Amino acid sequence: MVRKKAVVDAGIAAASIDRGVLLVLTGNGKGKSSSAFGMVARMLGHGLKPAVAQFIKGRSDTGEEAFFRKAGVPWLVLGEGFTWETQNLARDIETAQRGWTQVQAFLRDPAISLVVLDELTYPLKYGWLDLATVLDDLEARPPMQHVVITGRGAPAELCDVADTVSELADLKHAYRAGVRAQKGLDL
Repeated sequence: MVRKKAVVDAGIAAASIDRGVLLVLTGNGKGKSSSAFGMVARMLGHGLKPAVAQFIKGRSDTGEEAFFRKAGVPWLVLGEGFTWETQNLARDIETAQRGWTQVQAFLRDPAISLVVLDELTYPLKYGWLDLATVLDDLEARPPMQHVVITGRGAPAELCDVADTVSELADLKHAYRAGVRAQKGLDL
């Protein structure tokens, strides 16, 4: 353990850069948004200001939204539900583009320490948002601002510019056994 501690300590000592990081949480596994919301809680615990923008999801009755709104976290619900529910491609595109305009204000605000872009991968994957514009806006954000992007199928170009990419794998899921989404656990 002495050798292991020396290796870990050397790695910590070698990390000397302070700047905002871009994290992408992708894959088919459960927990992408939950992980991002854990970082929102961590930011609040340190007295820092987070903000959340949820693409695709149209509900505003989730436990995390209720809790974080009470804590003063700016929270945008920018979707009208999953596309298989809305069945209106033109409206989905317009909603995503209007939502990105609102997100740009978060990405320009140096007082916001963390921006969570929940389910952003879908509007990127479907071409509802211009990937180059999104990447430019992410690059131009304040130097100490962190961004977490969640959703399945993150585009390779996004993963290439991210500092950290985690792919969550689904080994087993209660939903496939007929168990409904549970209050407090899934919503």
